[in-house]
Amino acid sequence: MATAPTAGSGISQEQALALVARLDALERQNAELAAQIQDLKAQTSAQTQAVRDEVHSAATVSVAGGRPTFTSADGKFSATLHGVMQFDAAAYDQGSPGPIATDLRRSGPALGASTSNVDLTHARDLKNGDLFRRSRIGIDGTAFGDWDYRILFDFGGAGVENTGQLYETWVQYNGFRPLHVRVGAFAPSLGLDDQGSTNAMPFLERSTAASLARNLAGGDTRTAAQLFGYGDHWFAAGAVTGRVVGVINTGTAAAVPQTFGDQLGLTGRLAGTPFYGQDWLIHLGVNGSYVARPANASGPGTNGATPVTGQSVSFSDTPEIRVDGTRLINTGNIPAKHADTIGAEFAAQRKNLLLLAEYEHIGVQRSDGFADPHFDGYYVAGTWLLTGEARKYNTQTAAFDAPAVAHPFNWGHGGWGAWELAARYSNSNLNYDPGSLGTLQSGSSIRGGEEKIFTAGVNWYWNSVARVMLDYQNVRIERLSPANSTTAASTIWFTPAGANIGQSFNVWSVRTQFAF
Repeated sequence: MATAPTAGSGISQEQALALVARLDALERQNAELAAQIQDLKAQTSAQTQAVRDEVHSAATVSVAGGRPTFTSADGKFSATLHGVMQFDAAAYDQGSPGPIATDLRRSGPALGASTSNVDLTHARDLKNGDLFRRSRIGIDGTAFGDWDYRILFDFGGAGVENTGQLYETWVQYNGFRPLHVRVGAFAPSLGLDDQGSTNAMPFLERSTAASLARNLAGGDTRTAAQLFGYGDHWFAAGAVTGRVVGVINTGTAAAVPQTFGDQLGLTGRLAGTPFYGQDWLIHLGVNGSYVARPANASGPGTNGATPVTGQSVSFSDTPEIRVDGTRLINTGNIPAKHADTIGAEFAAQRKNLLLLAEYEHIGVQRSDGFADPHFDGYYVAGTWLLTGEARKYNTQTAAFDAPAVAHPFNWGHGGWGAWELAARYSNSNLNYDPGSLGTLQSGSSIRGGEEKIFTAGVNWYWNSVARVMLDYQNVRIERLSPANSTTAASTIWFTPAGANIGQSFNVWSVRTQFAF
């Protein structure tokens, strides 16, 4: 506060007091202005920091391998879009169909045959045609750094397309590295063929042996909780599994029915590359599954007890091509307490040459007093990339991915993509104590059939998202009629007893694929 002038300063007392008042007012104004300036500085600093935070938090967009990915600036959140189109066309080179009295080619279950699942009016002439084998759209990514997720829908099918289904939906926690926990619907790890991406398979379909084993307690759309881990040269996984996700089929308009009790299974796999070098590796592995409780399809009877036929397992497959969805080897429903598989894996890779082999053994503990059956299957295969690329070994799945295309196809600019030759022989036997030609099926006998397939293929990878596949198959189905004294008398199957209902044919097929 200003002080009044002293006597002798040359101004009156009144003027001095007025001057002091004016000085006090100016000091207050200066203080108020200083406070406003401080407030303005604080606001400007906050606004500048907000702009900086907004810039730092802005998501980035990238495209790798044709897949658009949105990623937060700190890398803790991401979302990747996926799309798959696999369009197949096939021609089945078979003998011309004849009258059903003399043309005995048939399909249907060995057990549980009825007029609804055995075609009594046609020889089994497989259809030439086309099929959207897979048509998928989905998203996966990361949340909060340690969480992965995936949601994937599929509208493809076998024989005819499905109306669409939830194909994969899962969440995975990675905070226990090198261990990971995944829960939802997915294919738990059960082998080389099982875990190879369908976008990268060297053939149009997995081997029958792998398909039979994986579909018992694993396979596509299986609900499961899996604990797995991996390193540079090892992989281990174990899962508790349940049912498969239901779907309505376009051709039959039939849905997978709700059960009275879902299946309970276990799966496990141990694999790795114990021997390796700069441009070579040896893969070894074992896998297995166990159905502790088959699904209860019938519910309790009038006496309150579930009949022995209410819980069962079955094994069947098409001949490694799905344009025609007919399952030419088929055990039908086997009343079962438990069932299991055990498999062995082998692969050897040196540069652009790859050899693969797997063996699967399947066992069933029957619940109806008959002897426990067992089945087996195997395949051996090889691929050779003519253009020098090598298939990549994926340590996260302990399986092989597609090669990186060194020179993507570009008409007029010298790029011709990657070219691959592939060959496979597979053998799958769903017979158990089948008996002899000319006899009826009886007792513990299961005449599911034996399938032998030689496949040769050429794969042209245009780039990382597009490829064309051409496969040739020679298929031999050896199967005795599963007619027994009851079904033979009711003509569900046919006479003569124990006739050969198998067949041999060739298949030419092509796949056009676009996947990102």
